[in-house]
Amino acid sequence: MKTMLLKALTGKPLTEAAPAQSGLDELGMTLGLQARRRLGRSLAIRQVDAGSCNACELEIQATGNPVYDLDRFGLHFVASPRHADVLLVTGPVTRNMEVALRRTYDAMANPKWVVAAGDCAIDGGCFAGSYAVLDGCAAVLPVDVTIPGCPPKPAEILRALVALMQRADKTS
Repeated sequence: MKTMLLKALTGKPLTEAAPAQSGLDELGMTLGLQARRRLGRSLAIRQVDAGSCNACELEIQATGNPVYDLDRFGLHFVASPRHADVLLVTGPVTRNMEVALRRTYDAMANPKWVVAAGDCAIDGGCFAGSYAVLDGCAAVLPVDVTIPGCPPKPAEILRALVALMQRADKTS
């Protein structure tokens, strides 16, 4: 035990280098500026797991880690749909989540957007056709943007939110 402790204290750290930031800062700043121009404030996101395997949630959680850090761009996740601008849905919509998902959407104030994150939220993914699943989010709600992937990477989530704000600017 003493040798392991001594080795841990005197040896090199076992951490990995941070991934390359290929344009993430510019992407995040663009998103933050577009949200403030469109809404006059930062973008609030309500994430709902409609029956997923939690792989998408892990990637969404990574958007808040020190590498991506969405908060520094003025984006934040909120607990109440009444405070949200974006409803970020993951997983195939199960029959048990249909009513809850509709109520969450109905509780949001306008303008409101729906983003389907991951293959399961888009079309049911590997759960499509199951008796317990209504397939993708579009079967229940109007989807504005989809983020393909199983699971989608945090950078792709950021790019999709930028595309959403750009589309919202064009339609208003």
